[in-house]
Amino acid sequence: MNGFASYFWIAVAAILLLIDLWAIVSVFRSDKTDAVKAAWALLIVALPLVGLGIWGVAGPRGIKRGSGPTSDEHSKG
Repeated sequence: MNGFASYFWIAVAAILLLIDLWAIVSVFRSDKTDAVKAAWALLIVALPLVGLGIWGVAGPRGIKRGSGPTSDEHSKG
């Protein structure tokens, strides 16, 4: 394998890792129960690409009240 291909696959793996971490943080910021959050996180960790796809279609994305922006400038009001 030449140098370019090695760097390409390292970059792809790094991007996938960052997206998986973002998905896990999003899961833990949702308003689901702790057991559901843990199950989603395990799915994303165990099956990084497939789990991310399943989370993208059916996973929790809501943000808990109080964890978003708090200033009037950022509110929807």
